[in-house]
Amino acid sequence: MVSKNTICLWYDGTAEEAARFYAQTFPDSSVGAIQRAPGDFPSGKQGDVLTVEFTVIGIPCLGLNGGPTFKPDEAFSFQIATDDQAETDRLWNAIVQNGGQESACGWCKDKWGLSWQITPRALTDAMADPDRAAAKRVFDAMMQMKKIDIAVIEAARRG
Repeated sequence: MVSKNTICLWYDGTAEEAARFYAQTFPDSSVGAIQRAPGDFPSGKQGDVLTVEFTVIGIPCLGLNGGPTFKPDEAFSFQIATDDQAETDRLWNAIVQNGGQESACGWCKDKWGLSWQITPRALTDAMADPDRAAAKRVFDAMMQMKKIDIAVIEAARRG
């Protein structure tokens, strides 16, 4: 990898599967080098996939098959800015319908436990509205949602 800063994500033997899913789901994403273990290690055997280099929307990542010791949590998430409802729906549905789960306010988890914020630019713009009453209406509407509905956000902004 060329980058000096790479996000390392811990998996329990499924780093390659996750990387391939991300590469198929998100634009500007790909799977790079796959390194196999040169010897046995605590959560695997010689020849097992140890690491997978991949990018998610241009962000360099390394999937490490470190075993069951550590699990991802909401303290780390990818925030994906979407341009319209179709893109929001496509990404949300890809994550949730592939064994993931919905959460609140545009958050969901993939089947590996990694959190994603699928955030329409319309929501970000509306939350920054200089009319603080409009921003509050948007915030209140968002707090009632799982997947963000841009039409509802825009209606709340208008009042």
